[in-house]
Amino acid sequence: MTTTETLDVQPSPLALLLLGRESDPRSERGVDCPGDLPAPSDPDLVERARAAKARLGGRVFILGHHYQRDEVIEFADVTGDSFKLARDAAARPEAEYIVFCGVHFMAESADILTSDRQQVILPDLAAGCSMADMATAEQVAECWDVLADAGVADATVPVSYMNSSADIKAFTGRHGGTICTSSNARRALEWAFSQGQKVLFLPDQHLGRNTAVREMGFSLDDCVLYNPHKPGGGVTAAELRAAKMILWRGHCSVHGRFSLDSVEDVRARIPGVNVLVHPECKHEVVTAADQVGSTEYIIKALEAAPAGSSWAIGTELNLVRRLAKAHPDKQIVFLDKTVCFCSTMNRIDLPHLVWALESLADGKVVNRIQVDAETEHFAKLALERMLALP
Repeated sequence: MTTTETLDVQPSPLALLLLGRESDPRSERGVDCPGDLPAPSDPDLVERARAAKARLGGRVFILGHHYQRDEVIEFADVTGDSFKLARDAAARPEAEYIVFCGVHFMAESADILTSDRQQVILPDLAAGCSMADMATAEQVAECWDVLADAGVADATVPVSYMNSSADIKAFTGRHGGTICTSSNARRALEWAFSQGQKVLFLPDQHLGRNTAVREMGFSLDDCVLYNPHKPGGGVTAAELRAAKMILWRGHCSVHGRFSLDSVEDVRARIPGVNVLVHPECKHEVVTAADQVGSTEYIIKALEAAPAGSSWAIGTELNLVRRLAKAHPDKQIVFLDKTVCFCSTMNRIDLPHLVWALESLADGKVVNRIQVDAETEHFAKLALERMLALP
């Protein structure tokens, strides 16, 4: 008889999740995709996608994130970053189905911003986001308790990056905070500091640190890192009271891989290269780069760049390859020597898109993303604060 049987102890849901034996429906981690997918080698996939989309007509609106594969982008009605796409969906109230070729938190945002009659579909529920996974509602609630115990919660305004779950957006809305994108992070922080003395920045430490230090004149000493996996976040009450920016220990698995060595190596290989990186990169990478900006900034910078110029881009590889193809008059390379796709974003492939479209065309709604009413209310409140930023 085992010890477990003797004590009549049952594994907790968290233990089963950590062992890989269960899924957490409130997290960004995906679940198995129901239904039979077409074979990836099916030579008729493109025609099947076209046919299903044609059958649906104006009832469907397909959104394609910049980091998607080319085979998926081909069928997108619009492309863009996560928030732009969610707003594009809201601007198409006549579309019954919004098929979001992105990741889970993006589909949640689209569901929050669209009308009740519209249904948001994610072709593969396993398309999550490692960064969004790094902050759960329970962890953030515990963090707020730590701030309260340190006597700083009342002076702290939460600012959550768009790359967060609906639960985290709702937490932000409940506590008087706002959402930000990589394009408007500075404006969001300036607003937050007009409301309070400190900011709890979730879940990407790098965007928060880079914006505060690089753009707003804060020092690295003004920032403290809260680690949800350590007791009390691994910080003292005195450190929390002294800090202005309380950064959540989260990061993007793609942008976080770029290093100072990557920058130095590409400069040695390509004389005169312009290094352009996303603000989700580490602080030392951003500091060493020539330009820093959001995905939209990167696209526009390369469009405006002179012919013959050389660029090393620190962002997701699908986008970098697409930009290189679109600008053959410029030398555009990936910043790192090692290939790095966004693995969860790449779960949305042509077989999943075909399956979703054909199911909808046959009258079967699959993989619908729905945010409950209370969560939607507070998450929308935080999003509306962002939309009202000057």
